[in-house]
Amino acid sequence: MISGILLQITQPGTALTDTILKTVAQPPQPTAVSLSVWELALKGGWIMLPIALMSVIAIYIFIERYIVINRASRDEHNFMNNIRDFIHNGRIDSALSLCKNNHTPIAKMIEKGIIRIGKPLNDINAAIENVGKLEVSKLEKNMAALATIAGAAPMLGFLGTVTGMVQAFYDMSMAGNNIDIALLSGGIYQAMITTVAGLIVGIMAYICYNILVARVEKVVFILEARATEFMDLLHEPAS
Repeated sequence: MISGILLQITQPGTALTDTILKTVAQPPQPTAVSLSVWELALKGGWIMLPIALMSVIAIYIFIERYIVINRASRDEHNFMNNIRDFIHNGRIDSALSLCKNNHTPIAKMIEKGIIRIGKPLNDINAAIENVGKLEVSKLEKNMAALATIAGAAPMLGFLGTVTGMVQAFYDMSMAGNNIDIALLSGGIYQAMITTVAGLIVGIMAYICYNILVARVEKVVFILEARATEFMDLLHEPAS
């Protein structure tokens, strides 16, 4: 009777045998541990505060400067044509009014040139160039801070990593013979969080800075082209 029961248990296809085989064949899977961005930031320590502040400042500077530079790069096609018509017709006041109503670096530069009409061309050209340089310097406001963030954020991240590694090895030295690998690995990964954060902010600020520089160079090109066009306009005979 006992042998019959054993034969039933060991028969292939029985539910008990399948359960045992599945249990042996499939070892318990490790549970995946996920951390949110906020938890990682907290584990990074106090050095994450200046890095986070730099990221906010970099985003603000980029958005604010991009809007200002984009507005300054507007180049109305009929603006110079209207200026040419007004000057040729002797309507200097109308040309000045048009420039004052157009709040762009191009209009301010041309306005300065119109005010100097009647003086030597070299003086007019120098006045226009000075206004153009002043307007470009206004467009570059706070861009130096963005470049500083691009270089300082990764260095702050490395500083956090070094201080974190020092703390981890200090904890190991204080543990004596009870050194735990989890103690070392936990300290290392917490220290590396600041490096990752610093590199992310630095790369973001570096890309934003180069985008703004390219936009400013476009405005400089437009200003130079319109200044040359205005000087050529003064050489044209009145119709």
